[in-house]
Amino acid sequence: MTISEFTLRSKDEEPVRRLEIFTGSGRRREWPPEEKSRIVAESYEADETVCAVARRYGLSPQQLFTWRRAARRPMGEAAVSESMFVPAVVTAAPPKPAAKHRPQPRKLEPARDAGVIELEIDGIAMRVGRGADSKTVAAVIRALRATS
Repeated sequence: MTISEFTLRSKDEEPVRRLEIFTGSGRRREWPPEEKSRIVAESYEADETVCAVARRYGLSPQQLFTWRRAARRPMGEAAVSESMFVPAVVTAAPPKPAAKHRPQPRKLEPARDAGVIELEIDGIAMRVGRGADSKTVAAVIRALRATS
């Protein structure tokens, strides 16, 4: 018996009042962990929906979803977790590597002779005048590239 109803009448012909007395613990139930895990496992079956399983056991779907979320959580995470900060370590910055010295390009002066070709490779200038042997010029250019 969970609810008893009594009708009271007073001597002064007051209106009738209704009094409800609750006995027992009401709707709140204590579910053993084994039964919770069985209900949660049943809610994960392919043919079942969470709402249908919850209705079958007199639960709200929200309660069953809460149980499912708690079952997915690792056991140690249920307690209050420690701070998740990583300790900061300050060290001296490593020395920067020495920058490779790049020679500044020289200012090109206008050619005095229109037949002169001037090349500059990594700061080394080479002037080739008219009548220079092409094989010699090619060999000098290859040698300059190899040294840079």
